Amino acid sequence: MIGAYKHTLDAKGRIIVPSKFREELGSTFYITKGLNKSLFAYSQQEWAVLEAKIKALPMVKSRDLQLFFFSSAFEAEADKQGRVLITPDLREYAGLTKDVTVIGAANRMEIWDSAKWQEMSSALTDEKIAEAMEAMDF
Repeated sequence: MIGAYKHTLDAKGRIIVPSKFREELGSTFYITKGLNKSLFAYSQQEWAVLEAKIKALPMVKSRDLQLFFFSSAFEAEADKQGRVLITPDLREYAGLTKDVTVIGAANRMEIWDSAKWQEMSSALTDEKIAEAMEAMDF
């Protein structure tokens, strides 16, 4: 998934999932806590990959990941207008109140409070990206 889209959280706690992302996520997908107070959304296929990787770890290493990702996760389904309800606990975790940015992050969709997204994306300096690319032998 690629791209960034600005949306507004409605009074019922719903956001519009961009149509391109709905195609990639499928009719039923998973939303859970993400890093940096964002939310992650995975297709059923990508969720199965994440689950298998976490289950393959020894319990000592996987327990925190299991608690973080699985305890807050829910199956989501967009309505006919492409909206999905974000649960109150996840809205609180991510600080979602009104302005929301939905981004593509390769194998997942991320949902951010727009101000937090602006802060996060501004921190992605050329130097940080160059370091990351160098680590990949890019």
